[in-house]
Amino acid sequence: MNATWQSLLADQGALFTDGASVKFHDDARQDVVRAAEGTVVVPLVHLGAIRATGEDAGALLHNLFSNDVKKLGPNEAQLTSFNSPKGRMLASILLWREGADYLLTLSADVHLAMLKKLSMYILRSKARLMDDSADSVLIGLAGPQAGAALEAAGLHIPGAERATAGGVATVVRLDGARFIVSAPLSEAATLWEKFVAAGALPAGTSAWQWLDITAGLPGVTLPVQEEFVAQMLNFDLIGGVSFNKGCYPGQEIVARTHYLGKLKKRMYRVHVDVDTPPAVGSDVFAPDFGEQSAGKVVSVAPAPESGFDALVVLQTSSADAGQAHLGSPAGPALGFLPLPYALG
Repeated sequence: MNATWQSLLADQGALFTDGASVKFHDDARQDVVRAAEGTVVVPLVHLGAIRATGEDAGALLHNLFSNDVKKLGPNEAQLTSFNSPKGRMLASILLWREGADYLLTLSADVHLAMLKKLSMYILRSKARLMDDSADSVLIGLAGPQAGAALEAAGLHIPGAERATAGGVATVVRLDGARFIVSAPLSEAATLWEKFVAAGALPAGTSAWQWLDITAGLPGVTLPVQEEFVAQMLNFDLIGGVSFNKGCYPGQEIVARTHYLGKLKKRMYRVHVDVDTPPAVGSDVFAPDFGEQSAGKVVSVAPAPESGFDALVVLQTSSADAGQAHLGSPAGPALGFLPLPYALG
């Protein structure tokens, strides 16, 4: 995390437990309650940013990622992934244009390793990949007054989901009432103050993660790197995969999964009534698989009232039966929650 940004946030009451999460209450669940009940502003310190620049930057990313970067317009954002040769996701990425550059956001715990790995593909391309964390910050806005907070700060509201708007900062619209603001570090404190003055309540990392879970939007973090083909995380359903573009690492596996029939695993939204947060990467069990793991936990956040909400990848047969347990065949039962999109 940028030290200057961390200091500015501490002055606003932020509490830090590690380098990639923040909270504004001793109990992070209270941050989630704020997100569930109103409009929040969240420092997205759990995300890292990579800037791709140079005349070959678009072609380089197009040849590496699962989505069609060539079709990414100047005021558009897209979900995409970077995969291993075996088709397993190394990173889930939100990608957009900033002028002639491209900005990639991904989990902070894989950010620098992915920057190094992606840079190995540059070779003679006229492109550069740089860590953008020293120069800019990412701020999330969500809730019914998020648009009004943007306008109060002098920023433009993108007109559609996964559209962007420029200005003193770039605004990316994730969905109807959720936005990511990519701002120069020099503007971050002023924008934060204007968002708060407009009625957005500060909230921490758990609040944004809970909103992602509610939206069925997964993130590949270090504990689940190389665990899933893109379709297992529903990336084909939420616009993160193109099946009409050329080759990229892992493309053969992703395409084969798509064309050879019904997928055996999908991602589901669940709730579990436990006192301690389940670890990302924990195994999930189901009666039809006995002592064998039937899936894994992808992401977790406190639920507003009690327990925890999570995204889990699970055998579709187990999900269809409606029975799954955390940690062991006799572990806490998972309750299935609806996703905002159809699994097909």
